[in-house]
Order: sequence, then structure tokens, then C-alpha cells
Amino acid sequence: MNDHVRDLASVRDATERLLTAAAKLDDAAAAGPSRLPGWSRGHVLAHLARNADALVNVLRGRPMYSSEGARDAEIERDASRPLEAHLADLRESAARFQETTSAYADWSRTVELRNGVTDTASRLPFRRWIEIEIHHADLGIGYELEDLPEEFTEREITFLADRFSGSLGAGVAPVRLTDGTRAWRTGRAGEPAITVTGPAPDLLGWLAGRRDGSALTTHGGPLPVLPPL
Repeated sequence: MNDHVRDLASVRDATERLLTAAAKLDDAAAAGPSRLPGWSRGHVLAHLARNADALVNVLRGRPMYSSEGARDAEIERDASRPLEAHLADLRESAARFQETTSAYADWSRTVELRNGVTDTASRLPFRRWIEIEIHHADLGIGYELEDLPEEFTEREITFLADRFSGSLGAGVAPVRLTDGTRAWRTGRAGEPAITVTGPAPDLLGWLAGRRDGSALTTHGGPLPVLPPL
């Protein structure tokens, strides 16, 4: 069972960490490259603001984005703004998200996200938390996957392992992931699986497409090539 109230508190905390860190930049640093190919830090900040508004749309029963082209155009439009404009937009969009969630009642409702993906409304706060934490690290300003809250890392590995279950491609064995203490897996229990071992931040980085998996070890087969998120 998802605890949306607790997750919303985590979203607020993560947002404050992000805003505090981003406020130490200047306009030149905001325009500099992020860790995401082709995106500046401004692109990442603009995406985070527009994602908050997109989730408000979902909670209000509207399409998440009017179109993929419009989504991309809005990010491109906002990416080159001065840092203060980014910070103000992040604060205001975060406030709109929190205001909408505070008045929301039907958390068991099924909602539709991008590309026909559906989920329960109670998972949207965790999805927002994912966006903030992962993209904070994508900014490349000193916040690393190792700095993520332990609870978040464990839940995000579970989330991504579930997402990749059945989607690794024909003939590819399921994957069992372990940091030596905890374990996660794709596919059904009991199926032969490739065991992938490493620190939890490296497991998360590989699953999320942020690390190449070179810090991980495998048993039972090579490290699978993951489909894009």
C-alpha cells in the first residue's frame, strides 16, 4: 500500500534540497551542460517545473501533456531562462502540485500518464519524488546517487525492477539484483535468473540509465542491455 501522505512529505523535503542546491548556481552554471545528453541544467530545471504541472493535470483528469511535441517545446522554451526565473518557477509549480494534492480525495482512482501508462493516484507522489531525486543528481552539482535517501533508493530499485519485468527481450533471462543484503528481481519467482551484484546506488544507476553497470558483477550470464525508460 502506498502512503501518499508520507510520500508528499518526502517530495517537499526533496524539493527544498533541490532548490537550496540550485540557488548556489549562477546564470552561466544554469546554462551549462547537465549529465543528460543534449540537455543543459536549464533543461532539467524546466522539465521539473513542467512535470509538476503535468501531474496536476493528471490529478484533475486532464491529459498529462497536450502532446509530446508540446512537452518538448515547453522545456526548450524555458531552458535558457535566468536562474532566478527557474527557481521561481520551481517553487510556484511545486506549490501548485502540493495545493492540488492537499485537496485531492480519490487516491485509489486509476489515472493515465504518458504513452497510455496507467497507475493509481496514490503512486503519483512517489513518481514526483523520483523526478526530483534523479534529476537533482542529473544536474551534476554535487548531489550523487549515493546521497539519495536509503528508503528512496530501495523503493526506486523495486519500482524499476517491476517496470522491466517481462520487457528485457526474447531469450533474455530475468535478473536478480542484490546489494549483498537486499534482493530484487525482474520476472517471476522461481525462474532462472542472472544475478547482478553491487552497491544499491550502482544498481539504481544502471536500472535508471545513469551508470553503465561497470561497477556491477554478474553470475549466470552477461549484464543484460536494458530497454530505454
